[in-house]
Amino acid sequence: MSKQTNTTEFMAMKPAGYYSSATIGAKHVMDNAAQMVLDAIDAMSLVDDGTIFRATDMGAADGGTSIDLWRRVLGKVRKTVPSRPIEMIYTDLPRNDFSQVFQIVHGLTDTDSYLPEIPNVHVYASGTSFHHPIVPAATLDLGFSATASHYIETVPCNIADHVHMVGAAPAERAAYEHTGAQDWERMLLRRSEELKPGGRLCLFNFGIDSHGRYLGNTGAQNMFDTFAELWGGLANDGTITREEFLNTNFPQCYRTQGQFVAPLEDSESTVFRSGLRLDHVESRVVRCPFEQDFTENHKDPERFARNYIPTLRSWSEPTFANGLSQDRSAEQRSKIIDSFYGRYQQKVAANPDGHAMDYVHIYLVCRKEK
Repeated sequence: MSKQTNTTEFMAMKPAGYYSSATIGAKHVMDNAAQMVLDAIDAMSLVDDGTIFRATDMGAADGGTSIDLWRRVLGKVRKTVPSRPIEMIYTDLPRNDFSQVFQIVHGLTDTDSYLPEIPNVHVYASGTSFHHPIVPAATLDLGFSATASHYIETVPCNIADHVHMVGAAPAERAAYEHTGAQDWERMLLRRSEELKPGGRLCLFNFGIDSHGRYLGNTGAQNMFDTFAELWGGLANDGTITREEFLNTNFPQCYRTQGQFVAPLEDSESTVFRSGLRLDHVESRVVRCPFEQDFTENHKDPERFARNYIPTLRSWSEPTFANGLSQDRSAEQRSKIIDSFYGRYQQKVAANPDGHAMDYVHIYLVCRKEK
């Protein structure tokens, strides 16, 4: 029986600071590409008229991975328009740990916050999916999202022999791509409605580059194939049922650069007609920091495996947990999930060659026509 779960019902990154502490690679993506956002600020020709400057960080998780990007971006805004109050709105799905966002931003953790450094910044949060309106129309100056907009709102079908659309059979993959195209166009249209004329939208998206590379698929090992292999192993040995395997589907669509830019370049699309235009697009690969530390420094396979698995777990665990039957006790589900990631860790420790979660992104900067 297909389990057509809406992503908002179960999706959230691991809470209590786990996400940002385990996903240092996601922070590297943002830090390395922060100049794109700074250039977008320059291109906006901001006027120091005392009105509110509003920014959104969509799919922000606990806010830790983007904290230094916003330090630079909001610092530039403050220098450029000193009289304008800044509204900084962190957004994610309703189950997100927003308390951790505020602890990080207000300096209650080990992370250095930008808030004491930049005056007249007002921080808010919204538990609204970026597939829907977040702020009122024509009130947004800068929209930003990183490593988030590959999520689709609802999975279109179960994947018979895999857990992700990149490994699905052609018909299944086509269904995900169709849903992904609809959700992507809707996401862009909502942002276009929110942006002020002259506003900018900066999106750093997981995607498939021109070499066919994507997250966890840049070398000898394919992360999503390993997920499917190990989850399938639990089904084969009776730890989980076949139905639970079938109900485990990442609610994601990895898009090519062409698929990303299509609604921004097609003059007949609703996005193009709304006035949203593409300013810049490129792809980059940011190396997995745990694999890099292993190969260039400590060379300890077991240490690499211990350090590496948490970054996978920080974002993938909700999908595997959601695939399990709700008839199981919470303790049962927890033991199964621990066993699954334990098997992954053992596999990496036994043969670490080729395991890495390199970050493959398509970077887009868009403007709202005046």
